[in-house]
Amino acid sequence: MDLLTPDLGLLFWQVVVFLGLFFILRTFAWKPITDSLNERENNIQSALDLAEKTRLEMTALKADNEKLLAQARSEREAILRGAKETADKMVADSREKAEAEGKRILEQARESMQNERQALITQMKKEVVTLSLDIAEKVLRKELSDKGAQEKLVTDLVAQSRLN
Repeated sequence: MDLLTPDLGLLFWQVVVFLGLFFILRTFAWKPITDSLNERENNIQSALDLAEKTRLEMTALKADNEKLLAQARSEREAILRGAKETADKMVADSREKAEAEGKRILEQARESMQNERQALITQMKKEVVTLSLDIAEKVLRKELSDKGAQEKLVTDLVAQSRLN
């Protein structure tokens, strides 16, 4: 049991060494250790603050991005709507021009047909007159081949001219 009970001198020197070591550590080690722990705590706190600030900025940026996207969508819709209206107007204008051009072409064709009809009628009249004169000349030559028939025709014509 002697091994388990310490001697008073040994106990005294252990306390003296412990207190000396305690003062040396307190003077040289604890202050730098506590300073580094405080510095680390401050760094961690500033990193947390920065992370919170960044999170808030990201939230604000996300809201701004959504606003920009909504604005871009509305502008895109307005542009598409305007383009569709312009295209519809162009189609309507083209259709109107085509209809007007078609009517103009039909009117020209009708006029051309009318002119050709008039020319044909005029030509037919000329041919009928020419043909009638040819026939009349041949008939008259045949009938007026003798002298008595000529005198009778002249007498009839003079009598008719007095009546008219």
